[in-house]
Amino acid sequence: MCLANVRMKRRKVTDARLAPISWSATWLKALRAIGNTIVWSILWLLTLWAVAALYVDVRIGALRIPLTLIYVLGIFTILLKLRWSRWAAALWLAGFCIVLAWWLALKPSNDSNWQPDVDRTAWAEIDGDRIRIHNLRNCDYRTETDYANCWSDRTLYLSQIRAADLFLTNWGIPFASHPIVSFQFGDNEHVAFSIEARYKVGQEYSTILGCFRQYELIFVTADERDVIRLRTNYRKDEEVSMYRAQATPEVARAMFLTYVAYLNRLKNHPEWYNEVTRNCTTTINRQLGADVHSTQPWNYQYLLNGTLDELLYDRGRLVAGGLPFPELKQREHINAAARVANRSPDFSALIRVGRIGF
Repeated sequence: MCLANVRMKRRKVTDARLAPISWSATWLKALRAIGNTIVWSILWLLTLWAVAALYVDVRIGALRIPLTLIYVLGIFTILLKLRWSRWAAALWLAGFCIVLAWWLALKPSNDSNWQPDVDRTAWAEIDGDRIRIHNLRNCDYRTETDYANCWSDRTLYLSQIRAADLFLTNWGIPFASHPIVSFQFGDNEHVAFSIEARYKVGQEYSTILGCFRQYELIFVTADERDVIRLRTNYRKDEEVSMYRAQATPEVARAMFLTYVAYLNRLKNHPEWYNEVTRNCTTTINRQLGADVHSTQPWNYQYLLNGTLDELLYDRGRLVAGGLPFPELKQREHINAAARVANRSPDFSALIRVGRIGF
């Protein structure tokens, strides 16, 4: 009887010692399974991107499908031969790295068969207080696609910059808008900057293609009677709101020079447009914040920018006149006023009548 009790006690002690080991092994297996799932999910996503990059960005059209198929067949061959092993994962990653290296080597250019409204890039000469902008756009529109007399040079003076304004264009998509920043010189002269994809003849914008290397980046530098009136008076279903930025003339001047520095850089060093990293909002946001000493935390609304105006309102960056945001947005909608002003030489002044902060 005593011997049986001793054996039972020993068994309980042994079981107690083994239990933590068993639980630890189970957790390790679970963590290993989760880790493998994450790794292979990432590899599948990288492979999907590589396949899309080959299909979209190979410059010789006849090679796109063959090269894409070779890559896909290579991936499945590795999977059949090596299963889900570490060697298979390493080879998948190596294949992706080769495609990525090729893709990063693709160079943008300013020399191409551009659409007429973007066939010139603006640049500026600064001589003390005097600035001369070359290739400023001010098209004479008959329709959205029928226009003439687009290009001219304009001389301005930095000391005359009084304010900066934000225009936000929306075409009915809650999470996507297009911002345009305009600077006021003197009483009623305005120069606007619109960061856009630069289209070749025959191209149209695609969100998917915008994630690859299909469009160059352009800073359209224009009179408001061009870049704003195009959206309010000639394009369909585009609604434009205009806000006065909460910025002193000194801050507005610093912002203007940030745009000028970037467009001058693009003159000799073109860049790719990218839907995520080099779009109408993300291209210059951090640089603007640094130059005016007003850096603020990154927010998803810079990327999904349909409510960018609301974000700037919440951060105190817009002149609001004490109004709640919904009322301010309604007050600052300018389409009706822009259609009435239309071809008037006082277009910029007329669309500002009765607005908050003007």
